[in-house]
Amino acid sequence: MCRWLAYSGSPLLLEELLFKPAHSLIDQSLHSRLGATTTNGDGFGIGWYGAEDTPGVFHSVEPAWNDRNLRDLTQHLVSSLVFAHIRASTGGAIQQTNCHPFRYGNWLWMHNGLIREFKLVKRDLAFAVDPSLYPLIEGSTDSELFFYVALSLGLENDPPSAVERAVGLIEATARKHGVEAPVQMTVATTDGATLWTFRYSSERNSRSLFYSTEVETLRAQYPDHPVLHKLSAETRLVVSEPLGDLAGAWNEVPESSCGIVQQGEDELRLFTPRPI
Repeated sequence: MCRWLAYSGSPLLLEELLFKPAHSLIDQSLHSRLGATTTNGDGFGIGWYGAEDTPGVFHSVEPAWNDRNLRDLTQHLVSSLVFAHIRASTGGAIQQTNCHPFRYGNWLWMHNGLIREFKLVKRDLAFAVDPSLYPLIEGSTDSELFFYVALSLGLENDPPSAVERAVGLIEATARKHGVEAPVQMTVATTDGATLWTFRYSSERNSRSLFYSTEVETLRAQYPDHPVLHKLSAETRLVVSEPLGDLAGAWNEVPESSCGIVQQGEDELRLFTPRPI
């Protein structure tokens, strides 16, 4: 499986997110504590929003811990909305087009998990992709096809409903092929303004996912912590596993839920797949 990080908040140097925490995503690429695999070395990717409406992306098939370009980039890039993903392949080829996050227009998408017996359901799911979108699929992963199914089902207009419908379609398709418990997922997607995250699995035993405690609460608990004074009250992190051991800083995302990080009050909703 994989590990990922989604950041929304005060503009921050990417190095602060990816390298400096005690249990950073780079450390997790070698020493994951909560993942299905300890090592996540089958490539990585980052996506960030800056001067343009569409996000920048950088992908590599190098292990994240061993890529000089990544370290250099993160020492110079500043962004208020960042996706980062380290990959442990579940069978797909190790190539740049299979590295997350995936981009479509101003949207980013990344996924930890799998569609079980993907080879059996891939053709049917491909036919669910809008014909205008299908030529844009570059790689061979279940994660990217999942993204394009969600786009075809209205992701740009109503992300929670689109992902619920996409998962409902995947589960229904899998049942036709005799596949039990096909979906295992933590997903993050964004349009550059709002961040949506999802934790769900067909067997209700999903991969780990955590969100950060409100910055104002942490400042009150840790008044001398220097990083907390750089961040606005709107700042939030969602991660596959905590980036450090600061007591009270991390909260587990409930099973079968959708989180929405936005201006003002964030939301946490029940996630229920819907048949089409």
